[in-house]
Amino acid sequence: MKTNINLFWILLGFFVLLDIIYIAWAIIDTGEVEWVGAVAIGFCGLLSAFIAFYLRLVYKNQGGELPEDRLDADIDDGDAEQGFFPPWSWWPVILAGGAALVFLGLAIDFWIVGYAAVIALIGLVGWVYEYYRGNFGR
Repeated sequence: MKTNINLFWILLGFFVLLDIIYIAWAIIDTGEVEWVGAVAIGFCGLLSAFIAFYLRLVYKNQGGELPEDRLDADIDDGDAEQGFFPPWSWWPVILAGGAALVFLGLAIDFWIVGYAAVIALIGLVGWVYEYYRGNFGR
């Protein structure tokens, strides 16, 4: 994580330098500042600083180094638990189909959205409560 923090601080310096060059070039070329590009590049630097600051806070509060920061770490040290995913579930397919129809309805005609939202809601509820019925009911 230290590498990521340093990269984002370097990006801040890069965007500040780029912003200065951009403003100077615009003044030389047109005689005035081109504000849209100058502000956009400045905000890129600001967002890089936000990310670096946040990563620094997380690094300080986590109480230890990540495996990618240690030279003696193995690849398996960085494997995190990804969660449990049902192996034979059809509910994600129904939810994805409903979401696709919602966006299709937004693009084509709004009446499709109502039917698609019902399909997506059925897929979402089915997926969330999949292990609360049948043999797994409590």
